[in-house]
Amino acid sequence: MACAGPASGRQRVSMQEHMAIDVSPGPIRPIHLISDYFPHFYPFLEPVLRAPDPQAVLAPAIHSASQLQPNSEPEGDSDDSTALGTLEFTLLFDEDNSALHCTAHCAKGLKPSASGSMDTYIKANLLPGASKASQLRTHTVRGTRGPVWEETLTYHGFTRQDAGRKTLRLCVCEDSRLRRRRRAPPLGELRVPLRKLVPNRARSFDICLEKRRLTTRPKSLDTARGMSLYEEEEVEAEVSGEERGRILLSLCYSSERGGLLVGVLRCAHLAPMDANGYSDPFVRLFLHPSSGKKSKYKTSVRRKTLNPEFNEEFFYAGHREELAQKALLVSVWDYDLGTADDFIGGVQLSGRASGERLRHWRECLGRCDCRLELWHLLDSVPPQLDE
Repeated sequence: MACAGPASGRQRVSMQEHMAIDVSPGPIRPIHLISDYFPHFYPFLEPVLRAPDPQAVLAPAIHSASQLQPNSEPEGDSDDSTALGTLEFTLLFDEDNSALHCTAHCAKGLKPSASGSMDTYIKANLLPGASKASQLRTHTVRGTRGPVWEETLTYHGFTRQDAGRKTLRLCVCEDSRLRRRRRAPPLGELRVPLRKLVPNRARSFDICLEKRRLTTRPKSLDTARGMSLYEEEEVEAEVSGEERGRILLSLCYSSERGGLLVGVLRCAHLAPMDANGYSDPFVRLFLHPSSGKKSKYKTSVRRKTLNPEFNEEFFYAGHREELAQKALLVSVWDYDLGTADDFIGGVQLSGRASGERLRHWRECLGRCDCRLELWHLLDSVPPQLDE
């Protein structure tokens, strides 16, 4: 490095002399952590900005790092398996009544959404299956990261076959009823395979919530009426058009009245046929062949539901030998005002049927004054009339 010259009054320093000058800056100080200037953001805590401790800069780097970390991290807000909180619930497969009971107890350490709201409820779905058809939910608990529901959700028409192939999906959701926007994604979810449930024995769970699993929408649903207008993205890829729902029928041959009593009790998990994701179902009954005027009946309409309860009974006169040669055609329809009703599903009980349908029909006619109730899966095509 050279100066301007002697006239400038500065002393000229040679390169050798420059290199001999001690320019050591002193002891090496630890580099400050970036989190000291940009602390972790907790939406549920008041922001606290801390300046670097002047005494900590002289300490070893490891000691400095430990001093700058928060003393205690809020429950459920970490990167481990409990980041989204945990959910406690109990499952009971009531095989005698063909029902699955899910009792939602409480959640712990929930992580608030971006909006900061902690108004939460639990939404349940049976998979595979249409989202709306098996959707149940609890009431909303407001203003807490540890909500307590203590509410039981019941799936009627749940059989041993369902337990072997279905999974229960539970989501902790934010109640967005007061905000004019699309429903927010769940705060967390979990899935429980039901094949390991022991019938008539309750089992309790305490499981960590996970992030929502994104699924591919089946192309077969895009052409189905009302399906394309779903707001739910959770429609499973395994969904097919074969599963139309199920119906609970009661059969009893009355020796006193001399005829067959048919009870339409309820339906479960019906396929949605309307644009709102629901249906307005009713049931039609037809005893074939029959020339009498009382061979056709229909129930009342239940509005905007996929799990209607009817509890209506109808009577067909005739001897048991005569009824054994006939067929009972049961079909479920969606009522539409001003247009043709939409077929949802149907079932045929007769001596030519098979499986549970045949057993139900034979046992009913084989025993007098004995009421037999049984769930039946609905077919996707209308029952055929055999001449």
